[in-house]
Amino acid sequence: MAKVVGTYAWEAPDREDLGQEIAAQLWRAWPSYDRARPVTTWMYRIALNVAITWVRGHSRELRHHEAWDAERHDIADPLAHDPEAGQQVELLYRFIHALPPLDRALMLLYLEDHSHREIGEVLGISEANAATKISRLKQRIRQEL
Repeated sequence: MAKVVGTYAWEAPDREDLGQEIAAQLWRAWPSYDRARPVTTWMYRIALNVAITWVRGHSRELRHHEAWDAERHDIADPLAHDPEAGQQVELLYRFIHALPPLDRALMLLYLEDHSHREIGEVLGISEANAATKISRLKQRIRQEL
C-alpha cells in the first residue's frame, strides 16, 4: 500500500496520515472481506478509495493548485545515474500528478502490471472500460511527453 500512499501524498506527514487512514479502514473492513476474492484486489480497492477521498478532502483545504516541485516530493530516483531517463521519469511523475484521482489510480495499477480485469475489479469498472481508459492515457502520454 506504500505505492498508493506515495502516489497520493507527497510530503512525509501526509504520507503518514494517509497510511494510517488506509490501515484503519482495512482493519475496519476486515470482517466483511469475501475470501472468494483475492486479498490484494480487496486491499487495493479500499486503499484507493481512501486515498481518493483523502485527496478530495485535502484539496478542499488547499483550494489552489501547486506546481510540481521535485525538491518537495522526496521520491527516490533509481535512474539518477542516467540524466535522460531521469528526465523522462520526472515528466511521467508530473503527468501522473496532474491526473484526476481515478485516472491516477488507473495508472498506478497499470504500472504495477495488474491485468485489465484486476484493474476493473479494484476500481469498480468493467474490464473493457479499464482497457479503454488505459489506452487513452497511454495515447495522452505519447502526445504530451
